Amino acid sequence: MPTSDAAVDAALMDELTKIVVRAAAAILERSTRAGMRIKADGSPVTDADETAEAIICESLARTAPGVAVISEEQSAREAPTAAMRGSYFLVDPLDGTREFIAGRDEYTINIALIADGVPALGIICAPALGEYWRGIVGTGADRFTANGTPIPMRTRPRPRGETVVVLSRSHLDADTRAYVEAIPNAKTLQSGSSIKFCRIAEGSADLYPRLAPTHDWDIAAGHAILQAAGGSVTAPDGTALIYGTKDLLIPGFIAQGDIRD
Repeated sequence: MPTSDAAVDAALMDELTKIVVRAAAAILERSTRAGMRIKADGSPVTDADETAEAIICESLARTAPGVAVISEEQSAREAPTAAMRGSYFLVDPLDGTREFIAGRDEYTINIALIADGVPALGIICAPALGEYWRGIVGTGADRFTANGTPIPMRTRPRPRGETVVVLSRSHLDADTRAYVEAIPNAKTLQSGSSIKFCRIAEGSADLYPRLAPTHDWDIAAGHAILQAAGGSVTAPDGTALIYGTKDLLIPGFIAQGDIRD
């Protein structure tokens, strides 16, 4: 998993979509501040995070029995013990909890399948926007609204003039800021969560740099979707990202669309 059979991969993606739809509905039913507390790492968590995680993890266990699931809130309670080899799911049940608590609509749900150390497919949903983005590496990517038909999407060639750069609203570090300041004719847009990958994948932005650490589950789904749409996500030096390290951290990355002029 994934397989060389496009129909099998598509069927798995359809099941993941159903799971995300249920998790999104559960989040929207909950108050943004219900059960809010601060975790040991200083980040917030709410009832919505934990409810969505329970729905996703229980559903994945039925959909793909025997495939390990590594999820953000579970990992905060205890370190993953599953060997991070072969295939496993990475889950962020509510990415952008700060945006959720603040009442912004940028937060997302992320599910990715890692196969042999790299993201193979991913789905991201923005519950408050009713938008979904999906991708299977080597097959393609699409996007749709809650009641709409999926539309294929592809990154755009890098414009000759203005480059649209998406940046983190809550985690913009000095190194990333300096990197962006060196880009000629850069137009910057700030937002929370993995939705930044989706904006590049759909062709409305060009570049997302982050030169500070982030967790595997924060970016794996976006990585798969963007790559499926014709873009790339690499380490800042252009080498491949390494998923599944002991601390489940990615030191930094550059996500971009089609780099052709």
